[in-house]
Amino acid sequence: MIAIIIVLSLVLILLVFNYCMNQGNSKYINLMPGPPVRFIIGNTWDFLGSRKEQWNYFVNYSKEYYPTFKVRQFYYNAVVSCHPDDFEIILNNTKHIDKSFFYKVLEPWLQTGLLTSGGAKWHLRRKILTPTFHFNILQQFVENLIEEGENMTKSLQNEGESVVKDLVPFFSEYTLNAICETAMGVSLQSFDIFQQRQYREAIHRMGELFIYRISRPWLYYDWIFSFTPTGREQRKILKILHGFTKQVIAERKLYHEQTNDRYLRGTDTFAKYDDTELTGIRRKRLAMLDLLIAASREGLMTDLDIAEEVDTFMFEGHDTTAMGLCFTLALLAEHKDIQDRVRNEIDAAVQKNGEKFSMKLLQDLPYLERCIKEALRLYPSVFVISRILGDNVKLRMYWINFFFS
Repeated sequence: MIAIIIVLSLVLILLVFNYCMNQGNSKYINLMPGPPVRFIIGNTWDFLGSRKEQWNYFVNYSKEYYPTFKVRQFYYNAVVSCHPDDFEIILNNTKHIDKSFFYKVLEPWLQTGLLTSGGAKWHLRRKILTPTFHFNILQQFVENLIEEGENMTKSLQNEGESVVKDLVPFFSEYTLNAICETAMGVSLQSFDIFQQRQYREAIHRMGELFIYRISRPWLYYDWIFSFTPTGREQRKILKILHGFTKQVIAERKLYHEQTNDRYLRGTDTFAKYDDTELTGIRRKRLAMLDLLIAASREGLMTDLDIAEEVDTFMFEGHDTTAMGLCFTLALLAEHKDIQDRVRNEIDAAVQKNGEKFSMKLLQDLPYLERCIKEALRLYPSVFVISRILGDNVKLRMYWINFFFS
């Protein structure tokens, strides 16, 4: 009991000390508008409710204090801007590429991959990963993406007259299948039902734990979080996620050893080989993971580095795509005239190219493409990004010298 009191006292002293220190370092931020703050805890109380309540607070603050306002969580100060000109000022300056403490909450899972890293490491990883998006590589997976789309529509048809109330988890099942194939080069369907369900549930739960933790600043400290029930749950989930990734990487490296690294020599020729190995080993579609393995052969990456990027793309790829689908379909449902025009374009493309969907058919859908891009502009899948300032900066209306979100 005495030990607990001592620990809590030390934490309280640390919070008060940091609060007082940051008050002096945030003279510019204090001049900005923002919701009223409570002593020490700031606006933390506002964000402890459900995800819907958190969202409502965020939206209401954005409207009331538009375009720029401040919020404080304990001793963390944040400046929130909703204006694109401010984004341009921050994102065009290489001094401001370091990610904020929000991203550190993801590090137990993603370590320091492309999403969470900064500086020289971020530049190197981006350079290594850029060839992954080469047209020849992406084209290989069109067939797989179309297949997942067909599986999704069949599942909707099987629902019959019932209504799918929440499309996000429904879409996520199929976008996760697709990103597994494109990022890892494996199909989730190749694993047993238990392992599939375990991995899906682990990814979903990690997303929930991320939101839970970033809304509670006292859990930013790893040593505090590790003693909580949520921290212990996260350790179990990470064991599942990291174990799955390690298994896939090991199997993929073994495949390339069996084929003498034939398919790691030159990404431009990936699509030119026959589908079956001369050795009798069926050729697999090459994915982002293969590019990372090729980089490791040149000494540019370790197995841990590879795992970081695979986990990062698994996290970033499936949920964002599912959200993009939801917003696009919601807008099409709301605007019947646009929906009819899209349907007519698809019917014409199918009639021109035949019943089978292909890359060529997709290229005949420019209006649908513009609708998707407009949906992403109006409702971006990732609506918040966060940066730590590398220097004082002048936004449209205010100077800031501490933290930008």
